Amino acid sequence: MSKFFVKTDESLPIMLLRAREAVMRRIRPSLTKHDLSEQQWRVLRILDETGPLEPTELGDRCMVLTPSLTRILALLEKRGMIRREQHPTDRRKQIIHLAQPGHDIIAEIAPEAQKIYEDLEEHFGKPQMVNLLNKLKKLSEF
Repeated sequence: MSKFFVKTDESLPIMLLRAREAVMRRIRPSLTKHDLSEQQWRVLRILDETGPLEPTELGDRCMVLTPSLTRILALLEKRGMIRREQHPTDRRKQIIHLAQPGHDIIAEIAPEAQKIYEDLEEHFGKPQMVNLLNKLKKLSEF
């Protein structure tokens, strides 16, 4: 048996996964109701926040690998939630836009997601949540 220097209950990767699952467990029912995967939801949210993006930047912001993003974009386009345009200066590239049905789903799910975040903030306290988010941001920039 291997001897690791940290028990799994103190392992940062495992604790981050557990924390992610605790949050996603609460939002997943809304996504399921709208037939959206977590990755599709991230794509829609990022496009809603940022506006149109090239696929590479979209994938980076959503933490979705290119092969998965290609499938996700095809499915979202088929459902009318996004639309693609040719890049204005480079015909080899595309720009991905959030279409009205995508905006509509965001508007429908957003209040439920907001309530989940408010519940977390109420449970942990706003200063703790701000502190946690700041620390996670620093960690992601490591």
